Amino acid sequence: MRLTPDQQEEIRSARESSRRTRRVVSPGLEERLFDAVPVLDHGFVRVVDYMGDDAAVVQAARVSYGQGTRRARDDEHLIRYLMRHRHSTPFEMCEIKFHVKLPVFVARQWIRHRTANVNEYSARYSILEDEFYLPRPEEVGRQARRNAQGRGSLVPQEQADDAIKRIREGARRAYADYEALLNERDGQIVDSEREGVARELARVALPLGVYTQWYWKVDLHNLLHFVELRSGEHAQYEIRTYADAIGGLIAAWVPMVWRAFRDYRLEARSVSGPAMGVLRSVLRGESVQQAETGLGKSEWREFCAAFPEAASEED
Repeated sequence: MRLTPDQQEEIRSARESSRRTRRVVSPGLEERLFDAVPVLDHGFVRVVDYMGDDAAVVQAARVSYGQGTRRARDDEHLIRYLMRHRHSTPFEMCEIKFHVKLPVFVARQWIRHRTANVNEYSARYSILEDEFYLPRPEEVGRQARRNAQGRGSLVPQEQADDAIKRIREGARRAYADYEALLNERDGQIVDSEREGVARELARVALPLGVYTQWYWKVDLHNLLHFVELRSGEHAQYEIRTYADAIGGLIAAWVPMVWRAFRDYRLEARSVSGPAMGVLRSVLRGESVQQAETGLGKSEWREFCAAFPEAASEED
């Protein structure tokens, strides 16, 4: 992970300045404010600003003012009720803004979450640094057989090393071409006899592994949806690492919401109507065969994974 000198100075200045405020603050997140949480080899996530806390969710749900005589556990019970019954609006009352450094291919997956405000580093105006994502050997897997967009089991060590070497060498060649197109290196003109092409064209030579940066502002409801999808087992490993880092920051920001989210969304399992019928049959002590359930093979595998005591894939 590498912060630019300007970014380091910005963080230092923000930490040293102290401001009085009448707005609600989250003690847990105040401790994490501005800290850059390392992700992957050169990436990070850091909180720039936020609005609201657990009490803001409760206040929005009750449309009430102040704490009054309510007890903390009453607030947590309400938050859990809201999460359990998927009431979204109260969670939209909290917002947070992140500064994220991430590979371009991760950014292209991330941007599919269109319920946020984004401002990305522009390679039309600025020159990208020579930082590229390289997977670790333990993350180099073969193409999955059942999932056309995912990884399967790991390849042999020798093959993993060769793959990483090819990615590294390709990135170096691409960045050398990028500098040649710009006719610049380390901010200096390389050949005074010619002009470089426009930055917006030179960037075309760069691979998807190059790092970009953006500011990403989102409300809590949509942030939780992002984490639920992107921390799941079917999400690509690289974006899961960012979702996990953000999850830790949410836990510090709104601990009551995070506990409810963990219990009712992250660690919960939803089942279809036919799958509920299978569960009822199992609870009655009846033997269940996949062909009799009306569940497709894919859903049956998912059911068996979620409830291994109720059924097995061999049935």
